[in-house]
Parts: sequence; structure tokens; C-alpha cells
Amino acid sequence: MKESKKLWGGRFAADTDALAQAFNNSLGFDRRLWREDLANSRAHVRMLARVGVLAEEEAARILEGLDQIEREIEEGRFPWRPEYEDVHMNIEARLAELVGEVGKKLHTARSRNDQVATDLRLWLKGALFELVQAVRELRRVLVAEAERHLEAGTVLPGYTHLQRAQPILLAHWFLAYYWMLTRDQGRLEDARARLDESPLGAAALAGTSFPVDRFFTAHALGFARPMPNSLDAVASRDFALEALSALAILQATLSRLAEELILYSSFEFGFVELPDAFATGSSIMPQKKNPDIPELIRAKAGRVLGDLVTLFTVVKGLPLAYNKDLQEDKEPLFDAFDQALPSVRLLARMLPALKWNPEVMARAAKSGYALATDLADYLAKKGLPFREAHRVVGRVVQKLTREGRELEDLSLDELKGFSPLFEEDALSLLRLEEAIHARTSYGGTAPEAVRRQLREARGRLAEEEA
Repeated sequence: MKESKKLWGGRFAADTDALAQAFNNSLGFDRRLWREDLANSRAHVRMLARVGVLAEEEAARILEGLDQIEREIEEGRFPWRPEYEDVHMNIEARLAELVGEVGKKLHTARSRNDQVATDLRLWLKGALFELVQAVRELRRVLVAEAERHLEAGTVLPGYTHLQRAQPILLAHWFLAYYWMLTRDQGRLEDARARLDESPLGAAALAGTSFPVDRFFTAHALGFARPMPNSLDAVASRDFALEALSALAILQATLSRLAEELILYSSFEFGFVELPDAFATGSSIMPQKKNPDIPELIRAKAGRVLGDLVTLFTVVKGLPLAYNKDLQEDKEPLFDAFDQALPSVRLLARMLPALKWNPEVMARAAKSGYALATDLADYLAKKGLPFREAHRVVGRVVQKLTREGRELEDLSLDELKGFSPLFEEDALSLLRLEEAIHARTSYGGTAPEAVRRQLREARGRLAEEEA
């Protein structure tokens, strides 16, 4: 800690305890912000020269030193030193070594409080942009898979309460996740738009007496505007909470998709086979193919939610303005992105390689009395109140269950025994294709309704890419 005292000065009662020094050190994780910290410093020094706080030659020397530091970091030659406790002090100390005393002028009119808040917002803007691109690519994959399976007419049993409910097109299933991820992407974009303000120039908490131009630095760093309140600028991490909230919801969507793939690839379902590249064998049972990648994606939802809860707990009782507690904002944020981004990318690679089993899915879709609702709808269209129609068909299902038969085994005479309203055309409802094609309502699973969904989905993607 002696080195950092020499650099920073200030009032110290005694040398810092070694354990306290290690506990206080954030370099192990905040060095990830080095690019943002250099960008921050470049904008700041250019502004100081612009307003006359630094001479042009001083600014030029500092900028040259920052360029040298960037080269050293990129080439793996930068001397990261734990005694300087964080990325900011490491870079500034190295700058002083490279350019001399003028390097210490860089921190004029700036505090680590506004510096780190600016760095974190810069990093998060970039991370959210990268994740949005990955989510959009996953949505493209879902559309492509929906189109492919719509043309093939692949049918899947739909479920409620994990019980077979009604048949759907596999394309319809893919598009369900497309729309869920569209909303997830929107939340990420909303979070990115709301954090687009610069804290730089707020200094420690109260602003500065130097004639800084906060609008210049904000625009130089790519922010829409500076934050209008210096206390808020250094103290608030709601932007990180919003991003983590959006990430937690996104990861929950991915977890649901992964869970269905896990179920559908089991022996009990047999709907799909995972490609070898995304599964592993058992260490003892040679017949097994374990869905490790979907299982890990499913598990990451708990981890990302934990990151959100961590940051909520850190900030919930903090008084204004900056507190050292806020050092704990970075690890959960970094971790959440480190889990979500590969999860999205892995699913985008995995989905086109899945091997679906249409025959098994079709058998499952028409078994388990999945077409019973169609019979009830038939009676309701004949004028029978739906609740009564529901009871009539319920009795049909009870009889078949006792006898171990399926709906397709029924004769017209048997149906008439339950209601005289049944006629010859009722038997056609027990065909899977008829049931699928009948659900033509907007958002339904009939081919024409799914084609409309696909047009909307493709149009949405085209607008985003325009």
C-alpha cells in the first residue's frame, strides 16, 4: 500500500494491514475495465486541454503515455501491481512512470467515484450491444427452423401441466421462443438506452470548481448526454440493476427452452436427439447421451438470478453518495454476462443440429385423447352449450380410458350414443391434420396462421437490421 500512498497522498494513520489491503483490492476483476478506463482518460484529458486546464503539450504527452499503456496491455507487457489496488490506480501510476510528473495531472477535476461509474457504464453499453446481437442471431435461427419444419409439416404434442393437451406444429413451438426472445431483446435495448448518460465530471460527489465541459466528454465517449445531478451520477447503480433484471429474464427464457430439449431428448419422450457436439456420454453407462449443455444453460438461470439478488442487496440501503460497497457491483454484472452470452450462442449453434423424430411426435400428438377438445368444439358449433359439450366428451374419454382405446378407434355409432348431434363429419376431427388446420385464429397453430407469424417475425428482423 506504500506505493499507492506515494501516488495519492492523503491522510493515513498507519500502514494498512496486509489482510485489509488484500480485502480492499479489486484489481483481480476490475482490470477488465482497462479499455473503458483509457477511453475515459483520453476524453478527460482532451477536455482539460480544451478548457485551458492543461497545456496542449501536456495533454499530448499524457495521450502518448496512454497509447503506450494500451500497447503494453494488449501485448501482455503491462506491469499490473496489486499494491495499486485497482485498474485506475495501476494505469495512472504507470502513466506517471512513462511521462513523468505531468501524468499526475490527468486526475485533475476527476475522482475515482465518477471515473469508475463512467467506466462501468461504458463497459455495459458494449456488453449489452454484443448480447443484443447474439439474441438477434438466435431469433434468426428460430425463424429458420420454424420455416423448415413448417414446410415438412412436423407436428408436436402441446402440453399444459406437462400433460398432453392439443397438437401443435413444431414451427409454432419454435416461434413461441422467437417472440419470448424478442421481448427479452427489447428489455436489453431499453436498459442500454436508459444508461446512456455520462457521470464523468461529477467528481467525488459535488461537481468541481474547474471549468470542465461535461457535454464534451459525454459526447466524446459516445454518451447521449451527461447526468444532470452529481450525487446521482456517482451513487446510482440502477442501470446495472436494470441490466441484470433483463439478463435474469433472458436466462429464464433460455432455461425453459433448455428444459424442453432435455425432456424431449429423454427416452420417455424420444422426440429429438441432441447432436454429439452438445452432449456427453456417461462415465459408466455406455448407452447414455447426457444433455450437459442444455442442463448447464438451465442451471445458469439460478446463477444469473443470484447475481441480480447480490447487487440488489448491495445497493438497497446505501446512503448518498459513493460508498465502498459499490466495489461489489462489478463481479455480479460481469458474471451474469459471462453466463448469458455463451448460453445464447450455444443455443443458436445447437438448434439447427437437432435431429427431430416426426413419427414419434405425431404418434404422441394424437394419443392421450389430445383431440378431445375438437369433439367438444364440434358439439358447441351444433348449438350445445360448451360446458355441456365438455361433459359429453369427458364421458367419451372415460369410456375409452377404461377400455384402453384411443379417440381414433371410435365409430360414428359410438359417438351418437353419447350425443345425437354427432354426424359423419365428426370422425374427420379425429385426424391429426384436421385438428391442426382448424386452428386458424390469429396466433394459432394452423399452417396459415403460422405463416402469418413467420411473415411478422421476418418483418421484425428486417426492420431491426435496416
